[in-house]
Amino acid sequence: MSSSQEVESVGRILASPKEALTTRFRALFTLRNLGGAEAIEWISRAFVDESALLKHELAYCLGQMQDERAIPILEMVLKDTTQEPMVRHEAGEALGAIGNPKVLDLLKQYSEDPVVEVAETCQLAVRRLEWLMNGGDQGEEATNGNPYTSVDPAPPAPKKSVPELRAQLLDESLPLFERYRAMFALRNAGTEEAVLALGDGLQCGSALFRHEIGYVLGQMQHEASIPQLQAALERAGENAMVRHECAEALGAIGKEACLQTLQRHREDRERVVKESCEVALDMYEYENSTQFQYADGLLRAQSVQ
Repeated sequence: MSSSQEVESVGRILASPKEALTTRFRALFTLRNLGGAEAIEWISRAFVDESALLKHELAYCLGQMQDERAIPILEMVLKDTTQEPMVRHEAGEALGAIGNPKVLDLLKQYSEDPVVEVAETCQLAVRRLEWLMNGGDQGEEATNGNPYTSVDPAPPAPKKSVPELRAQLLDESLPLFERYRAMFALRNAGTEEAVLALGDGLQCGSALFRHEIGYVLGQMQHEASIPQLQAALERAGENAMVRHECAEALGAIGKEACLQTLQRHREDRERVVKESCEVALDMYEYENSTQFQYADGLLRAQSVQ
């Protein structure tokens, strides 16, 4: 059990704009792992920061914690149209991840948001909550070979072949929720064939969908995805939300082939991409060191600084 003093010490680092962004990220993941009301309070305070990337990760962590005490701040962020779309989108996704049906009406309201990424996210969150309310979390799909600890915006599809899942993934006439189900089933399959099928999704129409593909490929950390992630990061006119996720995925993969691309974009004109490359290079450093895992957090990091 962490002490209040430990939580406050890490929380002050997260809240300080004077700290390096990479240090603040490690503080954030430490607070996520510590959990509890005080950790949520410190994470919530940082939504006033100027970095959209940091605020996006704040919302992500609150969703992954699945603590209902985070609902009020996430509702506030979703409603705040002065927040960047990628931050509001992540708040909507986090509300779906927490899984309390009391937010259903709010998510339905914002399913009609004029910002398409926010609207699509809330539509997915509504479908996830309805799936949970219908007992979906008790079915086979809920534990269909997921090797990751993440709370996902959709359950994996029932068992199918990779070609069948690829067809479902890329069929833009299907509801986004069904395509996400194929996405997570392919991720759980984990084969090179599945990785390449997911990479094809980086050509699809929805920026939200492409962003999630980048996230999933980062989880898988398979070298076969490197060329497609690099191409998306470097693609002229690509949505910054997609490029940021591809940069972080390259950092998570942590291979030499990723390094030059990340270094080239660490001064990118899009702030969220620039900052993502900074974080990705920090992740790369830790993936290629004997030190603690990146998300283990700052408490142990302080002993090696």
